[in-house]
Amino acid sequence: MSRWDWNGYDAAPRRKAEGGIKAKSQRGSIGENWWSKRFVSVLEAFNMGARLTRGRSYARSGQVMGLEVSPGLVKAKVQGSRSTPYKVEIRIPVFSETEWLEAEEAMAGQAIFLAQLLAGEMPKDIESAFRTAKLSLFPTRVKDLETDCSCPDWANPCKHIAATYYILAEAFDQDPFLLFQWRGRGREKLQDRLARFREAEIPEPTSVVAEAILEPIGVEGFWIAGAIPRSRPTQDARCDVLVRQLGPSPVKLMGREFGNLLEELVRTAAQEALALLESRGFP
Repeated sequence: MSRWDWNGYDAAPRRKAEGGIKAKSQRGSIGENWWSKRFVSVLEAFNMGARLTRGRSYARSGQVMGLEVSPGLVKAKVQGSRSTPYKVEIRIPVFSETEWLEAEEAMAGQAIFLAQLLAGEMPKDIESAFRTAKLSLFPTRVKDLETDCSCPDWANPCKHIAATYYILAEAFDQDPFLLFQWRGRGREKLQDRLARFREAEIPEPTSVVAEAILEPIGVEGFWIAGAIPRSRPTQDARCDVLVRQLGPSPVKLMGREFGNLLEELVRTAAQEALALLESRGFP
């Protein structure tokens, strides 16, 4: 009797894997967070049928021996019916530097996205930023995924590739930045780029302000009028920088965003201080 069923896949009993990665979810759907669930839903929407079901069983029994995610490529070893684990590769197109620049600009343009990503969190509606850049973080069609397995099964995906998909989804649960890495941008570089966008939006203090910061004032002279300034501050000194770093405020007062009101208050106070210095003959 042949060990191959009519569908072409290896019907021999699988060998028990030692030290494999066993899926945390042992029943129901796989994936805890929205991004891993989104990845699985995309795969299931490709109508892979029973192939995914067999792969889910493999993932839950710990047949996947190892998983490695790099730009454009996922590598895994999956224990099947043979003594040597099969080698699995899953490729996805990486974004070009120009495409990543557009995506990063879109992400940096949303204060909440910027804050969450710099804090190591995955924003809920991050896909909207990629849509703005005319990109998709997740695969959108079967052709986006190029797969290969060293097993003799001609079906694609075979159960070894399908098992890797599910373990990959749980890896995304643990580290959502693996999604960006798979598309060509590692966590460290992405966060560094986003931090640069944030810094570019905040103007540097003027030389007068910097001088006031760098020149320490003794305790004995702190309350003496005229002891603090070394030269007259200029009108263009951005005294509201710290307020602007807070980003948009969810609170409204008199129909206006509280952050904008606070900025206006700080600027007005600065103008009053300059006027006071002028009235006292400060040069």
